[in-house]
Amino acid sequence: MADLKIDGRMKVKTLKANFKKEFGATLRVYKSVTCKGAMADEEATLASLRSADAKGGEVTVGANKRVGNFEKEFAAAFGIGVQVADKDDKNLADNDGTIAAAGK
Repeated sequence: MADLKIDGRMKVKTLKANFKKEFGATLRVYKSVTCKGAMADEEATLASLRSADAKGGEVTVGANKRVGNFEKEFAAAFGIGVQVADKDDKNLADNDGTIAAAGK
């Protein structure tokens, strides 16, 4: 498994598809950093959803990264929330587990 690089030009649907292909886990992308309320529009770019106080830039995620660490890094960079779920999108992954484990 290789690392997945995520930047603001990426569309939500592309991010979700690449995440699923690379790690086998499902990625839920929300409009807010709290992960409450509406899901992000599939056609929106991450930059268009980014909050004004988010730092922007690029996030790199690998299979051995802890789920909780990835979710925090993503929120800091883009100002929107993500949740890693299992491959069937039924249960959220354990924040202390790795992204690779979430996809199994």
